[in-house]
Amino acid sequence: MASGATAAWIAGQRLHLQHGPIDLIIGADGAADKVGAAFAAAANCFAELLPQLVAELPHLRQPARQDMPVLKGPVAARMQAAVNRFLSGPAPAPFVTAMAAVAGAVADHVLAAMSTAAGPGLPRAYVNNGGDIALTLGPDACFEIGVADDRDVRFSDFMQSGHVGQPVALPVHGQIRLTRASGVGGVATSGWRGRSLSCGIADSVTVLAANAATADVAATLIANAVTVESDQVKRAPASEIDPDSDLGDRLVTVDVGHLSDDEVGAALTHGQRLADSLCASGHIVAVYGRLGGRGFVVGQQPGDG
Repeated sequence: MASGATAAWIAGQRLHLQHGPIDLIIGADGAADKVGAAFAAAANCFAELLPQLVAELPHLRQPARQDMPVLKGPVAARMQAAVNRFLSGPAPAPFVTAMAAVAGAVADHVLAAMSTAAGPGLPRAYVNNGGDIALTLGPDACFEIGVADDRDVRFSDFMQSGHVGQPVALPVHGQIRLTRASGVGGVATSGWRGRSLSCGIADSVTVLAANAATADVAATLIANAVTVESDQVKRAPASEIDPDSDLGDRLVTVDVGHLSDDEVGAALTHGQRLADSLCASGHIVAVYGRLGGRGFVVGQQPGDG
């Protein structure tokens, strides 16, 4: 591609698209012509995504406000819309930028292009952006997700497979089986060991929502809320770790030592309260949070596992 983005076929009849930090694994089921049209649309819309995002990056990194200027790029607009949902209501986000939605919004945008190109001919399709997944399911389709919450395994690495029927090398502690009736179009996970910086200490927080951008923001906020003051938690300004971070000088977690049972319980309680509020308000469908071998589940049970 002229923009520098690359496309390649990988095992399982999947498409791999990569450009800078954006790394997508895409799958689709259906008639060959419909799947071909979907993959072509994914590659075509992907080519200019990164330049479009870079053009509006200064705005995307600013603290989100309801009165922010409307962003122009299609992915930036999705990011802004997703974040705006969390700026009001019973538990408004104290601080968030549109960057909290970037991985999910990219996945949503590419999936939308695929669905438009293929029409109703895709029984199942998904876009996995490093563990944040946008998906669409027909009446008889399902999507199974293994949940790896081991402290020493990055959830995003596990989710890189993101599809059914392939061998899994990492320890799986749960499984989510989604169907069309689940009402879930996006899955996202956050935690202090993940790809992005976190203000919290959650090993992992997995969120199910109507779309991936919404799930991405919610996972970020809930993971941030899973926290406790302890000398076992080491923090540093985000700017010292990544000078370009949208978090600026806010403290982010760099290490978590051995926490007492009371500390783990308190941190999980903080996260669960926010998860309860977001599920009750209809922002998201369900949440699974983990810390130190303990966890919580909030919201609807969308399937088996």
